[in-house]
Amino acid sequence: MSTSTFRRSRVRAAAAAAVTLALGCTALAALPGTAGAAAAGGLVVQYRTSASGASADQSEPWLKVRNTGSAGVPLSDVKVRYYFKGDSASAGYRFACSWAVKGCANITGTFRTLPNPTATADRYVEIGFTAGAGSLAPGADTGDMQLRFHRADWQPLRQSDDYSFGAERNTYGDWAKITAQLGSVTAWGEAPGGDGPTDPTDPPTDPPADGPTLFDDFDYTGHTDPRIAANGWSVRSNSGGPGVPGAVWAPENVTFSGQGGDSVMNLETSTAGTGASTEQTEILTKSTKFRNGTYAARVKFSDAPRSGPDGDHLVQTFFTINDLKAPMADDYAEYDFEYLPNGGWGEPSNILYTTSWDTYRPDPWEAVNQHSEARKSYAGWHDLVVTIDNSEITYYVDGQPFGTHGAAYLPERPMSINFNQWLIDLAGQASTAPRSYDQQVDYVLHVKDQVLSPAQVSALVSGYRAAGTTFQDTVPAV
Repeated sequence: MSTSTFRRSRVRAAAAAAVTLALGCTALAALPGTAGAAAAGGLVVQYRTSASGASADQSEPWLKVRNTGSAGVPLSDVKVRYYFKGDSASAGYRFACSWAVKGCANITGTFRTLPNPTATADRYVEIGFTAGAGSLAPGADTGDMQLRFHRADWQPLRQSDDYSFGAERNTYGDWAKITAQLGSVTAWGEAPGGDGPTDPTDPPTDPPADGPTLFDDFDYTGHTDPRIAANGWSVRSNSGGPGVPGAVWAPENVTFSGQGGDSVMNLETSTAGTGASTEQTEILTKSTKFRNGTYAARVKFSDAPRSGPDGDHLVQTFFTINDLKAPMADDYAEYDFEYLPNGGWGEPSNILYTTSWDTYRPDPWEAVNQHSEARKSYAGWHDLVVTIDNSEITYYVDGQPFGTHGAAYLPERPMSINFNQWLIDLAGQASTAPRSYDQQVDYVLHVKDQVLSPAQVSALVSGYRAAGTTFQDTVPAV
């Protein structure tokens, strides 16, 4: 059961300000900006710093990306790289966004090592954008991105020996020692020491051959198929939240059918405008044995009802969760994909949330979480991936980063894996005409303690299907 039922005010801003973490970086040295460098690629990176000392408690690179081309550029296709020299081989760093015109929730930071280290750079932080950042029109820029990073132990970091650092850059100007990639093409700047746009540290496409794994293709005949329980699933029938008071959880509305050679699970939710007429659906693992690693599912979200009038405040989900033992318990965990096709929780129209929960209190409402969102339609099939390691939680939608959340939200206890579809309230549609909505699921995958790229997830699922494997669970009980 998702705790989203309590999110009428969704107190997320405080949590997002609490900590946004990643692994790390330090700062950099100067070179005059070359305004014409790779300008044919259509992008220019401008830079300034608000921490100009040779050493500092934290480095503060502030960036703008400008589109100098003649066509719009989706920011989700843009990667900006800031190069630095680590203070030591073992030094760890933390990344954060203080403020951004495009919204800090739409900006990601990933730290990597260079294959050809130099005297001024052996690492870089790659700044990316979620779909929620939108596009840059010709001549437009991102506006301020006030970024910062610091050592994990909060010791002062050294900036004076770093490739991309410019101590004198106290106002924005073109800066060719920070690169920008548009897809796989370097569109601006020059990397240190011959390190080109290809990132050899990216994980390979081939999936790992080992690792405890849960895979289910949802190849069942119906909700009473005994293999559902034998394979560790429970189709919910008990009462309780989330959702409309008086609603029931109807197991008979979880059905299965063949589509394009694959078996697909359908979750149907229906209402006639009253709590007593509302039927919601949920399927979840009986075991709470899933913690770090990779979670993936292919899910079809729906904007329009299968039948009847549209407009209900619907939630369509894929999430992991454990139980809240007490209000504000520090060992609670939940990681959500939640699509609201008709808005809700104060949103006027469709929005996709990813949310990482540390804890909450239902009454009076208090929440500690971090979220990312995109306000647009996600009707149709989507590949959803979330990875959890010992430092961060990263969400992907259709192979693209959607949000990265910090170490403060990592799970302390194992969780279950869940899908459900339910109604926040009945305020979105006043009609008493019957209507029903569908959410479909193609497969679910979990690989314990391994962070897979979306490409590796796709390859692993393709391998299972090529081998005729419809179910496997080698994840040990805890």
